[in-house]
Amino acid sequence: MKIVCRDVTYSVEIAGNGEPLVLLHGFTGNRDTWKFLIPLLRERYTLIMVDIIGHGGTASPADYRRYEMKQVTEDLKHILDELNFPKTHILGYSMGGRLALGFACLYPEYVKTLMLESASPGLLTEEEREIRRSNDKKLAGKILENGIEAFVDQWGNIPLFESQKRLPSKTQAAIRQQRLKNNPSGLSSSLLGMGTGSQASYWEELEFLDFPVLLVTGELDPKFCLIAESMQKMLKQAEWKIINDAGHAIHVEDGEKFGKIISEFLMRN
Repeated sequence: MKIVCRDVTYSVEIAGNGEPLVLLHGFTGNRDTWKFLIPLLRERYTLIMVDIIGHGGTASPADYRRYEMKQVTEDLKHILDELNFPKTHILGYSMGGRLALGFACLYPEYVKTLMLESASPGLLTEEEREIRRSNDKKLAGKILENGIEAFVDQWGNIPLFESQKRLPSKTQAAIRQQRLKNNPSGLSSSLLGMGTGSQASYWEELEFLDFPVLLVTGELDPKFCLIAESMQKMLKQAEWKIINDAGHAIHVEDGEKFGKIISEFLMRN
C-alpha cells in the first residue's frame, strides 16, 4: 500500500493479525528483508514492513535534507497514525535500527518494545561525526558518479559483510539483485541525510527509555558487540543476545535463530 507523508509517498506492506510490529530494514535493503518472519509471526502480530525513504518502492526526493532522522521519524509517526496504531513493537536492523531508536527517543509513547539488530545510538563526538560525514559524502558522490552496479559490488565487499561470503551463492546473488533495485539518487541522499555522521547522538537518551529493549549482535561483528555492551549498561530494561558464528546481518546469516529470538522476546513482552 502507499501512504503519503508530507509529499513523500511511502511503500508499506502489511501482513498478519494482532499487535502491530514495525519492521525497518538496513541501508540498501527494502521491506522484503523481513518476509521470512511472516509465517512465524503473522498469527499474533500485524507486521508493518516499511520501505525507508530512498529505498525500495518509497520515493527518493532530490533534497537530502528530507532524509534527516527527525524528518523520517515524523514520517513513521504519520504512518502509524494513518494505520491507527498508537502503540507498537518496533524492530530495526543497522540503519533501520538507528531509525527505530531515533523514533523511540522522539516518540516513546508510541513504543511498546524496541528490538535493535546491529544498531548504534550514533557517534559520541562532533569530531567523529565530521569524519563520518566526510566519508559518507564521498561515498554518496561515488554512487552517482559510478552507478548503482559499481556501488553494490563495492558495498557487498566491505569488511562488515565478510561473513556473508559463506552464504550459498544463490542467496548472495539474491541480496545483490535486491540492492540493485534501489534508486542511486535515493541511496546517495540517504547517506547524506540520515547517515551515522548526520544523525544526532542518542546515547544520552537511553536512560530515559522505559520499555523493554532487545539488543542482538553477531559474534563476528566485534564493533557492534562493543556498542551493544555499552548500550545495555545505560538502558533500564535491556536484554542482549550474541549470536555465535554470525556477523552484522544476523537475520540473513541465521534467519531461523534470529526469528526464534524475536518471537520469544515478543511473547515475554
